[in-house]
Amino acid sequence: MKKLLLSSALCAAAVLSAQIDFSSTRFGITAGGTYSRISNAHNPSGPRFSGYGGVLAMIPVDSNNQFYIQPQVEYLGAGETGKDKDAKGKIGYDAVYANNYISVPIYFKAYFSEAESEFFAMAGPKFNFLVNQKVTDPSKPYYAVDELSAYPGVNGKANSFNFALGFGVGYSLKRQLEIAARYDLGLSNTYKGLMNEPGSDPNIAKKKSEQVLSLGLSYIFQ
Repeated sequence: MKKLLLSSALCAAAVLSAQIDFSSTRFGITAGGTYSRISNAHNPSGPRFSGYGGVLAMIPVDSNNQFYIQPQVEYLGAGETGKDKDAKGKIGYDAVYANNYISVPIYFKAYFSEAESEFFAMAGPKFNFLVNQKVTDPSKPYYAVDELSAYPGVNGKANSFNFALGFGVGYSLKRQLEIAARYDLGLSNTYKGLMNEPGSDPNIAKKKSEQVLSLGLSYIFQ
């Protein structure tokens, strides 16, 4: 089975590479807002609103201008806060656990038809490299980045690399101005140092995955 899957992947890659037309690549800029959460990490836990911005390239993989590979390089704000509606007024409600990344998604993008103005969908891997992490007003001392904890191995430092799968849908106006909603499903463990946190909560030992919803605009140059 493994040999069959590998052979199929190699055949697909060979066919795809034969269709890629780098000479027709178009470039653009993209920006938008983000809503992020991290599962099983901090208590209290709430969303962080931030944003992203960067550049993209649209590389055709067919002759009908319907299918593309779209790599992007973005500055991405993610993480979470302590703004759980049930914790208002409690310690940690005003906490901010900000993770900021250089993010490199590589999408396969498909327009639903060959029309100039059309809906599209995209999906692909996303590689996030931590640029900086800022923690303010944490509910527990060891949630801070550089805090020396009384519990060995327990710390709130975010992982320097995160991997996610990105999915999106959008609408393109004349293949130039586009609006897209995206969801990033985090597959990495963002806070390994919090898996040894003291307490009896069963969520402590679970993976701390980062999820990001975003809505943004892209402008693609002719």
